[in-house]
Amino acid sequence: MKISRIVTVMVLGLSLMLGLVACGGGGFDTSRNITVLAREDGSGTKSAFMDIIGLKDKPDPAGVIIQPSTAAINAEVRNNTTAIAYESLGFVADDVKKLSVDGVEPTVDNINSGSYQIARPLAVVYHESSLSDEVVKAFFDFMQSSEAQAIINEEGFVPVLSSASAYTVNGALSGTIDVSGSTSVQPLMIELAAAFEHLQPNVSVNVSGGGSGTGYNNAEEGVSDFGMVSEVFNSERAPSCTFTNIARDGIAVIVHKDNPLTSITMEQLRGIFDGEAGAAAITTWSSLITN
Repeated sequence: MKISRIVTVMVLGLSLMLGLVACGGGGFDTSRNITVLAREDGSGTKSAFMDIIGLKDKPDPAGVIIQPSTAAINAEVRNNTTAIAYESLGFVADDVKKLSVDGVEPTVDNINSGSYQIARPLAVVYHESSLSDEVVKAFFDFMQSSEAQAIINEEGFVPVLSSASAYTVNGALSGTIDVSGSTSVQPLMIELAAAFEHLQPNVSVNVSGGGSGTGYNNAEEGVSDFGMVSEVFNSERAPSCTFTNIARDGIAVIVHKDNPLTSITMEQLRGIFDGEAGAAAITTWSSLITN
């Protein structure tokens, strides 16, 4: 009887040890497959991320889960312990974990210094001739004002202007401005629009999403006064338009908060997100998390 109990205890102890090894020393099972999340084709965030890590025009890996917006990415990572994704640093939720890349944390200071390499511009696309409309020109000027730079900084982005003048209010202005495009830029633009409307109460700024592709198309076709894009401006996508960068943004690599991983390399990211990686593909968490 005693021998039986001893054997039982030993078996249970061994099972517990094996379980801890499988979980990377905690409650995370490293033997599980990585759930790869990505943005849809046409997303400025996707285009910038894939380009920066060296996967421009590469297909997504098999089994990838495509998400249509910043909010959808955050929600899926929050609820999926095996997920990995990339998203705009300024709008990464507090309840997911941001990974360092090549040992560098994704912070505003590191983006500003250039040490965090996965970063891109946020821009507005527009017809130069549209600035002849004094209402449109007023909002354009506001986006480059000191008030706007303060909002950009408060929202976790990097201002692109080292010095900016205060916005001059024009009490005679009235009208409507339409802005559409990147869902990464959209929340920031909503904040900028609200501040502008407070200064210019007779002007309404309508902000909608749809992705960078929508921003290019709506600006090119004159559907919107400004199109929002979250990548380096591509003149082929809006050939009659010009652009202005309004901020810089890092793209954070994010995982579930219970994931023990804290850092990842560019090479590992390519192994995860490259649909043509072949034998170099990284598909399980055990390839990234060691005991």
